[in-house]
Amino acid sequence: MKKFIYLLMAIGFVFTSCNPMEDIYADIDANLAKEGIVAKDFDYTLTEADYTDEIEDGGLGLNYPNFSSDDEAKELISSFLNAKYPYFGVAFKADGTIDEASSAIVTYALYNKINSYSAEIREVEYAEYSPITGNTYGNFDENSHLQDYLNQEYPDAEDDDFVSLRYDYYSDGVNSTVANGFVYQGDSIWMQISGFSEAEYEAMGESFPNFSSEDEAETKIPLALSTEDVEFGTVKPVMYELYSSGVTTSYTIAFMFNDVEWVEYNNVQSKRLQFGHDGTNWVPDNTITYVMGAADYAAVVSALEGTYPTQTASVGNYSNFDRRSGNAAYWSTDMLVEAVNVVLDNVAPSAEENQKYTVTFDIYNGSNTTENISVIKTGGVWVLQ
Repeated sequence: MKKFIYLLMAIGFVFTSCNPMEDIYADIDANLAKEGIVAKDFDYTLTEADYTDEIEDGGLGLNYPNFSSDDEAKELISSFLNAKYPYFGVAFKADGTIDEASSAIVTYALYNKINSYSAEIREVEYAEYSPITGNTYGNFDENSHLQDYLNQEYPDAEDDDFVSLRYDYYSDGVNSTVANGFVYQGDSIWMQISGFSEAEYEAMGESFPNFSSEDEAETKIPLALSTEDVEFGTVKPVMYELYSSGVTTSYTIAFMFNDVEWVEYNNVQSKRLQFGHDGTNWVPDNTITYVMGAADYAAVVSALEGTYPTQTASVGNYSNFDRRSGNAAYWSTDMLVEAVNVVLDNVAPSAEENQKYTVTFDIYNGSNTTENISVIKTGGVWVLQ
């Protein structure tokens, strides 16, 4: 299939109903479709106009520039993509299986209110530990101790009540004084909102374990939060302390990771969702794309050389699959699915049921090129889609 990445894609994603070039873009897409270019992978971020424009004008017809639930996002974005990109679908191989399927990663806004709280800090006294823990060490050392203490001290707590505690906690051989917030969730469960240690305040440039103003806290905290292994759109509530007029008060504040840095959260969460084209419609899709490397070909050889000695010998020599029908080293589609099972069992051994993968691998069919196979985990094995 002719493969083409057209230059206008960079600006084609900012279509608006009043764009005079819109008809031209539509004509280009139509011509591409006529040439058989129907599979496309792309990213798209919904604009405010996309949410609020009427459906007949290409929008989602919402009152606000965000969704109220993930389920609403899945349903409406599918319809939005069907209308906006009618020429992107799937390309089939000669045997009728899917060769390439269009996919889109859509960034959207979800209204997700997170309450903020404040309270004067309560310090747990030395004598208060023993009745809870049963020892005389003057600290807590299990989360259950905190839950028991809070339920004992606040037996009439109602949902969303907030308590701020400073207490000693023993963990991993170290006894530390910590300050954390707790929000009552009902059923005797208190959700913890973590505060900062004395060392963390010092690292943020503070002489004492507190800030002197809210502005200072809002500026310094996001710089101090770790960005390692944090997913896009993660929302993190934290608690900080503010000292004023001899009183230390704790406040909670939430931040969201935008793929680059933490920013103050405004109750609208940025999320990403992948959609795939099933040949008829755009549907929410959990497909992961994977490109085989040298270690994967070696794993296939090791696992299947007893079953397919000639074919795996070729893979071992050339790091590709021979797709010349009738050749002794030929890999059929069923054999390739076996090979993909070997690869995915290595790279994704804990993949959940119904997880989808599209695996790209090198082939030789008279020339060196690539091919894709799309599989889904069913009954613990990877089967062809």
